[in-house]
Amino acid sequence: MAAATDPTIVAVGPRVKALREAMDLSLRDLAERSGVSAPMLSQVERGETSPTLQVASRIASGLELRLSQLLRLDEESAVSIVRRGEGRRGGTGGHAYELLTPPLPGLRAEVTRHTLAPGAVTGGPGDPPRHEPGARETALVERGTLTLHVEEAHHELHAGDCVTFDADLAHHFANLGKEEAVLLAIVSAGLRRS
Repeated sequence: MAAATDPTIVAVGPRVKALREAMDLSLRDLAERSGVSAPMLSQVERGETSPTLQVASRIASGLELRLSQLLRLDEESAVSIVRRGEGRRGGTGGHAYELLTPPLPGLRAEVTRHTLAPGAVTGGPGDPPRHEPGARETALVERGTLTLHVEEAHHELHAGDCVTFDADLAHHFANLGKEEAVLLAIVSAGLRRS
C-alpha cells in the first residue's frame, strides 16, 4: 500500500477525520457534501488509499476548505506562535483588543485580549463583527469588573470570573467601574451546516 511509504497520505487521512468530526459530520454527511463515496472517505481516513487531487479537492470542498488548507500547503509549521505584543490590534473609544491567535486557514477558534477603559464598551465601530451562527464565547476577566449584556440580561463579572455564552446573540461587555478592566475571550466557531 502507498500509505506506508508516502507521509502525505498518512497525514491527510487523520486530518480529514479530525476535521469531519470537528464539524460533527458523519462519513455519510461528508460524502453527500463532497460527492466522494463514504467507503472511499473511510479508506482515505484510515490511510489505506491515496486520493487523487480531484478527490482531495472535493473532500476539501465538503469540509469548506481550499485544497491547500486541507493539505496544509500554506502553513509553514505545525506550531504557530504569536509573541507578546505581536497580535493584530484594533478597537476605538476606550476599547482596545489584540487578536492572539495566528491567521491560520481553517482555524475554528480565536483568542482575543480586550482592554476597556472606565466607561468603555465592546461592540462599537472598529470592533470585531458579531459572530457566526452557533458560535460560543468563553471570557475570563483578568482584571477589574465588567458587566456582560446578553440580549436583555446583565451579568456582573469580577477578576477571576469566567463566563460562557452563545456568541451569536446580541451582546457586549461594559466597564462601569473607575479602573481599567481586561478580559480574555475565546470564540469557537459554530457548526457549519449546508
